[in-house]
Amino acid sequence: MTSRGFATIENEWIMLKDGTRLAARIWMPDGAREDPVPAVFEFLPYRKRDGTSLRDESTYPVFAAAGIAGVRVDIRGSGESDGVIDGEYTECELANACELIAWIAAQPWSNGSVGMMGISWGGFNSLQVAALRPPALKAVISIASTVDRYNDDIHYKNGCHLSAQLSWAATMLGYQSRPPDPALVGERWKEMWLERLAGEPFFMEEWLVHQRRDDFWRHGSISEDFSSVEIPALVIAGWADGYRNTPLMAVEGLGGKAKALIGPWVHKYPHFAWPKPRADFHGEAIAWWNKWLRGEDNGIDGLPQARAYILDAVRPAPRRDSDPGFWVAKEVWSPPQMQCFYVEQFGKLTEGMPIPHAPEHPVYLRSPLDTGTTSGEYFTLKPDAEMAIDQRSDDAGSLIFDTMPLAGDYDYLGRPVLTLALRSRAAGGNLCARLVDVHPDGTATRVAFGVVNLTHRDGNADPKPLMPGERVSIRLVLDACGYRFRKGHRIRLSLSTAYWPMILPPPDDEGIEVDIAALGLGLPMLGEHQRIDIKEPANPDPLPKYIEHAGAATKRQVVRDLSANRTEYHIHEDTGLTEHPETGLSTRQLREEVWSISPDNPLSMTGTSTWTCDMRRPGWFVRTVATARIACTRSDWIISAVATAFEDDVQIFEKVFAEKRIARDLM
Repeated sequence: MTSRGFATIENEWIMLKDGTRLAARIWMPDGAREDPVPAVFEFLPYRKRDGTSLRDESTYPVFAAAGIAGVRVDIRGSGESDGVIDGEYTECELANACELIAWIAAQPWSNGSVGMMGISWGGFNSLQVAALRPPALKAVISIASTVDRYNDDIHYKNGCHLSAQLSWAATMLGYQSRPPDPALVGERWKEMWLERLAGEPFFMEEWLVHQRRDDFWRHGSISEDFSSVEIPALVIAGWADGYRNTPLMAVEGLGGKAKALIGPWVHKYPHFAWPKPRADFHGEAIAWWNKWLRGEDNGIDGLPQARAYILDAVRPAPRRDSDPGFWVAKEVWSPPQMQCFYVEQFGKLTEGMPIPHAPEHPVYLRSPLDTGTTSGEYFTLKPDAEMAIDQRSDDAGSLIFDTMPLAGDYDYLGRPVLTLALRSRAAGGNLCARLVDVHPDGTATRVAFGVVNLTHRDGNADPKPLMPGERVSIRLVLDACGYRFRKGHRIRLSLSTAYWPMILPPPDDEGIEVDIAALGLGLPMLGEHQRIDIKEPANPDPLPKYIEHAGAATKRQVVRDLSANRTEYHIHEDTGLTEHPETGLSTRQLREEVWSISPDNPLSMTGTSTWTCDMRRPGWFVRTVATARIACTRSDWIISAVATAFEDDVQIFEKVFAEKRIARDLM
């Protein structure tokens, strides 16, 4: 491939039809005006000038050198763009994206073909915009995203309230409270800053109004109508991330239009993600764009429909830089054949089907409410304790069923399915199921998990209370996994009524009676496949180097106050202070988060998340502090937030989102 020169346009103003001016950073191949090129578009609220500059600079120059323009645009109200953000994936945001695609296609340097790309937010809206079918959009690459906004994002999961919802609401307050860079917008910077400070929403207020899967969540969920997406989609995720279900759901829904790639990774681009092995994202993406934006016959459309890394008896660790395993491919993905297990006797998991009409064998389960502290984060950014760690302490508060030591290796790829019958002692409750690899020394690796709010047992749109004592059947589909259980290991199923702090407790904690005679576990067998190699990036350290003025730090702690009968989960994340060597802008973000609960009182739950964000240059310093809180009563969620802004250590603004009570909707 011939490498060509390119220019970086640090800031290009794009005027929307409604008069809003959005800010773009563009990487332009040399000679594009004489020989127009395709373009890749990314649309985010995460601040092109500082928030995503590191990863942008690892990829878009490579695209530009391959003759593909990169156009990275800040959503309104973020970075250097005018206005105030109005929420996640709103009609305004998606309409703006379509307008921007048309703008790109109409430029004299464009060949009229546009691709859209992104991770997380940018992966979400790439698929959502594809469903709107703007004419110039020809293909997308979506990384760590979702096709189902209700069940596979940071808000809710099968009706369970994820703690990540508060964390992300605080994160977005932190992002949206920051000012534009005066070096780009000039004297208007403070006026723009005060406008967004005054107008920014506290996203959680809107999210909590919609606790069931209603039209709010159906909007932007392409699983509602997969046929709306007519262009090719490369969908990528990592097993260590919360968005692991999406690639397989995409190929099941989109068929031949989609290609799935799942590695061992956290919530990062594959060319610099952990744990290793990594993938040559640049090479594959360039081939993808050249095929669909240039018409190059390079064979990328002949990729197998699903490629996945099968983790091989992984051990949890304080940090996992590399995971053992192997790559496999399925030319055509289809729902896998299931290997079935049942409980032959108490505590023993045996291959086979449950015995029909067996006498009921109820076992009472009421987990301590602090069961779950080894769960890690819902979505992970580092391969440390953000990932699930040794499960033995959580298994102590769970009902567990183990196989005998395996006589051979067992390979799986897909989504496990649990079926069981239970009786609840209250009108509601949560259930968590975990598939665990028990190593010969007892080390317990979480392979997959699933959670369900029992009032959502028949669906998430119309939950119904349980009748205490009434027998109900539950079918719980766990998250996808790709895993080899080694000979001599044991397969464990762990059931708990709590998984805190990942999911928040229901108002009642009376426990359930599980009929273990009716319990069935289906594991998705790998089946027919090809062993393949995935090319790794040539550059083992692809991120650019910034000037470090203060080092980063991270810490996660579980504090159990035995005298007060209280457990706290503490998170400390400090990015350190780094300076961009070309712009001279230094930034630092500090996240402090504390969750607290009494193991026997679900109404004692509290959570507080605070983001402190600094920006500085010689003679200029600004800081924003955003704090979000949650507590509960039997009937209500109680939330509040505050955003404070400082200029040169002097407070210039404070916005208080007063305490608001939002009724719990069977949650």
